[in-house]
Amino acid sequence: MNYLTTFFKGIAMGAADVVPGVSGGTIAFITGIYDTLLESIRRINPSLIKRLKNEGIKSSLAHINAGFLAALFSGIFISIATLAKLITWLLEFHPIPVWAFFFGLILVSVYHIVRQVERKNGVAFLLMCGGIAFAYGITVLNPLHLEPTYLNILLSGAIAICAMILPGISGSFILLLIGMYGPVLAAVKGFQIDILALFLFGCVVGILSFSHLLSWLLSRFRDATLMFLTGLMIGTLPKIWPWKETLTWRTNSSGEQVPLLERNLSPFEFEAITAQPAQLGIAIVMMLVAITLVLSLEKIAQR
Repeated sequence: MNYLTTFFKGIAMGAADVVPGVSGGTIAFITGIYDTLLESIRRINPSLIKRLKNEGIKSSLAHINAGFLAALFSGIFISIATLAKLITWLLEFHPIPVWAFFFGLILVSVYHIVRQVERKNGVAFLLMCGGIAFAYGITVLNPLHLEPTYLNILLSGAIAICAMILPGISGSFILLLIGMYGPVLAAVKGFQIDILALFLFGCVVGILSFSHLLSWLLSRFRDATLMFLTGLMIGTLPKIWPWKETLTWRTNSSGEQVPLLERNLSPFEFEAITAQPAQLGIAIVMMLVAITLVLSLEKIAQR
């Protein structure tokens, strides 16, 4: 396995995870490492201690695909640490091209995953509708305002990482919903070791638990699970639509005014209501760039 390629896939996953509404799990799916990731994590369980005693460190590391995990998570953590400021800046000053890119990314990812489903029947369609309803329901929930206590930081890590490995459900958006996005992003920017350590510990607990369930579902009910995951991705598309009108605002933990409730607009309505350029041409180009990128990755993976 090419660990350098895996590292760059981790970079892409980390960049996606920083953006509320976009999932690193989606990137894992379209880059062809989703099953490997889940299976590698699933193998980290109490039976590993027995293997370690009987077969040694080298065999145990090979069993959990440690090289792959190290390369991938190194890319994710480096990406989050280095790109957090850049993506925050881009979302603030160039939101339409950024959201357009990710909208195109999710759109083509839906096509990519549906192609892998062998049995497209009525049950599969119902599961997809269930996924759409669930994801859309999450996107219209009003954010909570939890205090960034140590316990809440720990729990938010466990919850966010579960969402992070689900295509379509964004870990960043879950953090936003529970009021933890600001404190966690501030901890990343300010390199607050205590907050980051607690959050990462929560992530480890969450991912080790949830990966077993997801891996089991994909091995036993692959088509049904893929259709539900496809629904999750479709359900989040309204959240990342580039043209929005902010209806109400809230003050975040840093004392900044950020959108609370938003309404999707057409590009022409956006210009008329906000008196800002819709940047339609740039948005279409960014969507096409995302679509081309995913289709190119698919071709490379097939080779």
